[in-house]
Amino acid sequence: MKFAVIGGTGLIGSQVVRNLNAAGHEAVPHSLSTGVDVLTGQGVDAALAGADVVVNLTNSPTFDDASPAFFRTSMDNLLAAARRSGAGHFVILSIVGADQVPELDYYRAKTLQEDILKAGPIPYSIVRATQFMEFVADVLSWTADDDTVRLPRTPLQPVAAADVAATVADVAAGSPLGGTLDLAGPDTYPLDELGRITLAAKGDKRSVTTDDTAGMFAAVHGDVLTAGNGARIAPTHYTDWLK
Repeated sequence: MKFAVIGGTGLIGSQVVRNLNAAGHEAVPHSLSTGVDVLTGQGVDAALAGADVVVNLTNSPTFDDASPAFFRTSMDNLLAAARRSGAGHFVILSIVGADQVPELDYYRAKTLQEDILKAGPIPYSIVRATQFMEFVADVLSWTADDDTVRLPRTPLQPVAAADVAATVADVAAGSPLGGTLDLAGPDTYPLDELGRITLAAKGDKRSVTTDDTAGMFAAVHGDVLTAGNGARIAPTHYTDWLK
């Protein structure tokens, strides 16, 4: 099968392309750097021409209140092009629990992206992943100073990007789900404990202070960002990934 992987040069997209090509498919990466602009529509029809499956892994350049407009415009352009090209499967990557945190602009935007896909003309699959292990260090940096990292006790279930890419490729190569597959790592941690584990593994002497008002994840209530029943559990443990 032929796959058009939009956002195919990024962290997840580049691995999805490699996985699909290694399985004997033809997966072509597309992004701004290859001349495809999902906001203006430039290059989109050419990118999707002849594709059996469209995998959309593009991301908003900001996480603020501008992000819903990005996802609406990009999805409208890509779905229209997919309909013109005759693609029979459209796949996106979203976030476990995105619809449970309306306080966050970016999570509302991802929920909007899901809703647009569900209402669109193309058979679809949605893969929802928990927080990437690769982003934990960034999360710590948001509320850190020279001596202390302040973190809430929000439960997270981190997943490795390689496991996310493998699942996206697997779903894209299969029949459309007409629904959502949740993917999570095998272990759940309160974010403050995840911070302590991360700093210790890196030899970072800063201390972690539990502060349930600190950072973006303070807006999350309960365990909505962890996987529920029926989720696929990825194999990579965070402590092994750190090594």
